[in-house]
Amino acid sequence: MFGFRDIGIDLGTATVLVYVKGKGIVLKEPSVISKDSNTNAVLAVGEEARRMLGRTPGNIVAIRPLAEGVISDYDSTLIMLKYFIRKAAGRRLFGKPRVVICVPSVVTEVEKRAVLEAAYEAGAGKTYLIEEPIAAAIGAGIDISKPCGNMVVDIGGGTTDIAVISLGGAVLTESIKVAGNNFDDAIIRYMRKRHNILIGERTAEDMKIKIGCAYPRKESVSITVTGRNMVSGLPKTLTVTSEEMLEALAEPVDAIIEAVCSALERTPPELASDICDQGIVLTGGGALLYGMDKALHERTRIPIYLAEDAVSAVALGTGLALDALDIYNNTAVFEHRKGLSASR
Repeated sequence: MFGFRDIGIDLGTATVLVYVKGKGIVLKEPSVISKDSNTNAVLAVGEEARRMLGRTPGNIVAIRPLAEGVISDYDSTLIMLKYFIRKAAGRRLFGKPRVVICVPSVVTEVEKRAVLEAAYEAGAGKTYLIEEPIAAAIGAGIDISKPCGNMVVDIGGGTTDIAVISLGGAVLTESIKVAGNNFDDAIIRYMRKRHNILIGERTAEDMKIKIGCAYPRKESVSITVTGRNMVSGLPKTLTVTSEEMLEALAEPVDAIIEAVCSALERTPPELASDICDQGIVLTGGGALLYGMDKALHERTRIPIYLAEDAVSAVALGTGLALDALDIYNNTAVFEHRKGLSASR
C-alpha cells in the first residue's frame, strides 16, 4: 500500500512521464496546458491540450509551461503537476508522497527552488531532485556505482544534457539548450525560407519523426506537407524529401555533436579511456532522430549505443532510484529537501 506513495517524475519540456513505485510508468503525456485567456480558467491538460495547439479560437491559448528544461510559467506548471500526480496516483494517494523529480544537469538554485516549490504546492512531501543524465544512465541499465567512466547524452525536448558519470556521481556535465524542439523550429524555418510555406509545430514534428535525419538515409523517403503559402496566403501542398530534412536539421545536430566533443575534451584521461572502450549511451526522444548515433560516431570515432527504451530512460531511472532510496540517498545522486513547509 505504501509503495504507491513514491512517485518519480520526468518533468520534460515536451513530455511528462510519471513513475509510480510498484506499478512502473503509468502516465506519459505532453507538457501542455490550455487556458481561456479571458477568465484564466484551465480547459485541458496533457494530450487533450496538445490537440489544441495551433487550432484554438482567439480566447483559448495552448501553452507549454516548461521551456528549455525549466519552469517558465510557474502557475501553469503547478496546475499541470497537480493534475498529473493525482491522475497517476488515483485514489491510492494518501498523505504526501515522496517524489523524485528530474532536472537538467545545469540549473540554477532559483530554478531548483521553483521545481521544489511547485512539487510541494502540488502535494509532494519529501522531494528529491536528480539530474537527468544520471537518471537516464540508471534507466539505461548502467551501473553508475562502479569506479568506471560512463558518458550519457540525454537529448530531450528543451535541453541536451551530457554527463560523465563515475562512482555514483557526475564527474563532468554539459547542458545546451538545443534539443528536440529546436529540430522542429529548424524545420519550420527551412520550409519558410526554402519553400515560402508556413507550417505549424505539429506538422514539423510529424516531418521530423517520419523523414527527419541527422545522417544520410540509405534510401530517400518523402512526405506530403500542406502549409500556408506566404505570398498568396492560400494553402499549398508539396512533397518534401529526407535529403531536405538533412539540410534543415544540420545546424541543431551539429550543435549537439560539438557539445559532446567539448565534454570529451574536458574529460579526465582515465575516464576518457573507459568511455572509448564502453561507448556513449544516447537517451531521450531526440536520440531517436534517424542517424543521430551514426553522425556522433563519425565525428567522435567512439561506439554509440541507443538505450533500449530511450524515451522512457529518465523516468525509468527515477523509478529505479525510488526503489533504492536508502542506497542513493547517501550518494551524490540526489539533492533533496523535506518539503518546504518549514519556510512558510
